[in-house]
Amino acid sequence: MNQKDLKRYKKMLEDSKTALLESAKKTLVEESSFDTDDLPDEIDQASSEYAQSMVFRLRDREKFLLQKIEKALQRIEDGSFGICERCEEDISPKRLEARPVTTLCIRCKEEQEKKERSYG
Repeated sequence: MNQKDLKRYKKMLEDSKTALLESAKKTLVEESSFDTDDLPDEIDQASSEYAQSMVFRLRDREKFLLQKIEKALQRIEDGSFGICERCEEDISPKRLEARPVTTLCIRCKEEQEKKERSYG
């Protein structure tokens, strides 16, 4: 992979990371002002707590994605970005465009998903 492509992928990853961190900061500010005493009844409180729970689950997913972004940035630095960790062949540029945090080529990912489906 050439340096121009690596710079482009690095920028994509860094932009994603920045957007996730900004979103997390915004949620932190909004959720820190949440007070259950301000809600008039138990149904409103339950609904609000459910919504808050959903937000925190989304944040957990974003935290996992941030870890993947960090690992992808590290692979760019160590020269292993864009190489399938299973078969060690190049990952297609289309796949990297769609999912720059990927570690598997499309063939290996499909095999992995087939195995996962067979286990239930």
